[in-house]
Amino acid sequence: MAYLPSLKQLTYLVALAKELNFTRAAETCFVGQSTLSAGLKELEEGLGIQLVERDRQNVSITPAGFEVLERAKTILAASEDLVEYAGISGKPMTTTIRLGVIPTIAPFLLPSVLPETRKRFPNLKITLREDLTANLLARLAEHKLDYALIALPYDVSGLLVEELFDDPFWLVAREGDPALKGKEVTLPAKMAERLLLLEEGHCLREHSLQACKKADIRKDDGVEATSLLTLLQMVESGFGIALLPEMAVKSSLLNSSDLVAKALSAPAPKRIIALVARSSTAHATEFTALSQCIRDQFGMSLKKVK
Repeated sequence: MAYLPSLKQLTYLVALAKELNFTRAAETCFVGQSTLSAGLKELEEGLGIQLVERDRQNVSITPAGFEVLERAKTILAASEDLVEYAGISGKPMTTTIRLGVIPTIAPFLLPSVLPETRKRFPNLKITLREDLTANLLARLAEHKLDYALIALPYDVSGLLVEELFDDPFWLVAREGDPALKGKEVTLPAKMAERLLLLEEGHCLREHSLQACKKADIRKDDGVEATSLLTLLQMVESGFGIALLPEMAVKSSLLNSSDLVAKALSAPAPKRIIALVARSSTAHATEFTALSQCIRDQFGMSLKKVK
């Protein structure tokens, strides 16, 4: 029979990759350093490849080790999902769901969705974490989150994905701005140069670039925003124009400002709001129920991507 690594050995590898120190890694696993070292050595011998480079001062993960590491995280997360599934089997909608949400969705969607969720499923508890998409998906892979509410397009290969609704972009500018002239608002190339963006790491930045068909817009003055609120303040101060998701436009975000938002002419660029989870999730029933609750409460129907 082919060699199969143990979950303990994979846990040791994940811990060492995080700490890059045998003593600290052993402490996080609640074992002695010799036990952790022996377990990793057995793992390397069983797989027939070197995973860790060691000397008296430094510890590093080999290229092959990084490949094994990613698979180890997936296996460990699936194992935890299995145990969790066994624990909640027969008791749907009575568990705790750890939900991650990106900053350009959370303040506009959650205030209406969470009360309705509590009303429909009083025994379902939801804890929240707001973060950038890449960080949420990393935590999802490591079993630190159950679901993530994100915007597509984004690489979600290998995940369970439920597309919820389209969120078109609107053009936001100061009243009287040339970009707002005409019955149909478009975003010509010369206007794209005035487009203000969120800083790197926000998926809305990439969606805005895709909307104006540019791979990047280099700001020589270094003007970039860290949040949607800051972005709008920059537009109001005359730094440029911005693309804003419809859910933000229809919130109170533009209240008490002199900014004007207009829908872009069809076919308007858009992002797709989606709920994602590990394919091995123990909370498939809750995943489906929460997806439907979001669609119903937010008052939008799913529009398939063409």
